[in-house]
Amino acid sequence: MFVRAYLRASTSAQDANRARQTLNAFATQHHQKIASFYAENASGASPDRAELRRLLTDAHVGDVLLVESIDRLSRLPTDDWKRLRTEIDAKGLRVVALDLPTSHVAMQEALEDDFTARMLDAINAMMLDMMAAIARKDYEQRRERQAQGIEKAKTEGRYRGRPMDPELHQRVSELLNAGLSIRKVAQHAQCSTSTVQRVKRHEPLTPSGPQQEQDLSM
Repeated sequence: MFVRAYLRASTSAQDANRARQTLNAFATQHHQKIASFYAENASGASPDRAELRRLLTDAHVGDVLLVESIDRLSRLPTDDWKRLRTEIDAKGLRVVALDLPTSHVAMQEALEDDFTARMLDAINAMMLDMMAAIARKDYEQRRERQAQGIEKAKTEGRYRGRPMDPELHQRVSELLNAGLSIRKVAQHAQCSTSTVQRVKRHEPLTPSGPQQEQDLSM
């Protein structure tokens, strides 16, 4: 059995590898070993995730796609989730999530009873769709609450925007001072170009810094 673990965190300030030890312990409990890890910092609401794409490209029939929870795999809207599910099914992958007990049977060798195996597959597929829908709903509710909070803060004159992570701010400043373009800085610091632009607006380059290369990201 070839187990492929997918780890995801939403922002560059978070540790995508945080759950690696937990997934390793889970695999060991089921007498399996994780053969490959795929970790990235990307939104679960986006279908375009490089490491998830790589996992799907590498996968073979019968492989296990192991995640800490379904929301690490998807916070996608319905149509995008259906497309991802179609890709997963076409690859013959079995999804196992720590927060989805019905999926844990996939960590075992194939069941001799074909009827039982098919019933478990059907139950797991239904539960997987349900958990993906819950993950998307949670994402939408959090975005809505965030927007309401920002609007209220703006009305009351308290809104100052999202605070910048100090370490990321320092890293971006150093890269800008080194003469890199906004796009290059974003790539090296693993953040968005808008974050780089925020730092650039509030932290001008030092006079002794080298001349910047032409910025093509604007």
